[in-house]
Amino acid sequence: MTDKRKPVAEIAAEMGMGLLSPHLTCRNCAGAIAFYKEAFGAEEMMRLPGPDGRLLHAAIRVNGSMVMLTDEYPEMGGHSPLALGGSPVTLHLMVDDVDAVAARAVAAGAEITMPVADQFWGDRYGVVKDPYGHMWSIATPIWPPKSPEEMEAGLKASMERMSGS
Repeated sequence: MTDKRKPVAEIAAEMGMGLLSPHLTCRNCAGAIAFYKEAFGAEEMMRLPGPDGRLLHAAIRVNGSMVMLTDEYPEMGGHSPLALGGSPVTLHLMVDDVDAVAARAVAAGAEITMPVADQFWGDRYGVVKDPYGHMWSIATPIWPPKSPEEMEAGLKASMERMSGS
């Protein structure tokens, strides 16, 4: 028997998806979608409400990448970072102007957890927490890229500053 299915990469490309997409659980998913549109210029792809009005599934595109979302469903183990008291996951967003995007996110309601600054590894980088508890690192690469030796020296200097030596 010959398998006539298309390769998964081809199917995903036709659907406008990558092969790895974050799937966020949000308290007030519809509000989160509105925030992502305002803060990051997200484009809504679809939403599927359940019988009780909570979103069973939604999808947005941020900077060319699909992000899937759902409302909290604690009865099925679906908890948002707000229910859990935080999240160990950070979404990384590369942009042309990190300062402008971070300012736009803050204006939309995000909180800065790490101010935008030039970093030793070669990015202008900062971190915001969105109103739904998700962490977003935002970066613009500094050109030309740093060499491994420059990054190691920068790390050493950064660690020394942090330890007070």
